Amino acid sequence: MSHLLEIDSVNKSFGQNRVLTDIYLKCETGDMIGMLGSNGSGKSTFLKILFGSIQAEQKFIRIDGKVFDRPYISFGEIAYLSQDSFIPRNMILADAAKFYNCANTFFDDPVLNMVKYQKASQLSGGELRYAEIKLLLNVNVKFVLLDEPFNGISPIYIESVKSMIRKSAQHKGIILTDHDYHNVLDVANRHYIMWDGGLKSIRDKDDLALRGYMSVERAKALNF
Repeated sequence: MSHLLEIDSVNKSFGQNRVLTDIYLKCETGDMIGMLGSNGSGKSTFLKILFGSIQAEQKFIRIDGKVFDRPYISFGEIAYLSQDSFIPRNMILADAAKFYNCANTFFDDPVLNMVKYQKASQLSGGELRYAEIKLLLNVNVKFVLLDEPFNGISPIYIESVKSMIRKSAQHKGIILTDHDYHNVLDVANRHYIMWDGGLKSIRDKDDLALRGYMSVERAKALNF
């Protein structure tokens, strides 16, 4: 079954600083939307507003035609990977998988099988990040928001994370952001940049230079 998320007219300020201005975004089942932008451009703020954990001066969120103020409090709608860990430090990873109703095949994984009975506090930062990404991608929701999923992940596991995202997008909509633009451009099938308070579509590598995200020379070297 296909699902549709729309967020419109997002305006957010911190004091006198307007961070987001009249943003609109549509995400459907099968979308892997990659958001780029410099530090402080508002990417994380936008995801938190969409999740519902922070408020905005103005916003309009609709999922499958139903309006939501805080989507996260409605079961089965949306999940969010923040930049901070969410598994309690003293929780064993196997118990976390049970809590999130993950299938028995969750630990059919060379990374997680070795740490299945360890507490979150005993995992490396990369192992914990990997586990939390997989947990949320396996949760029975329509949409998943991933804020810097590749941060701290060992390079040898990045392709596994991309594979998980692509597989999950077969029946979910995915919105992700990361400072590692190579991975974002590679895994996403739609691309945007947060620029000057707005969200602009990226059609090709020239747009990245046009928006000042990178130099013309660096943009030309991209495989995108």
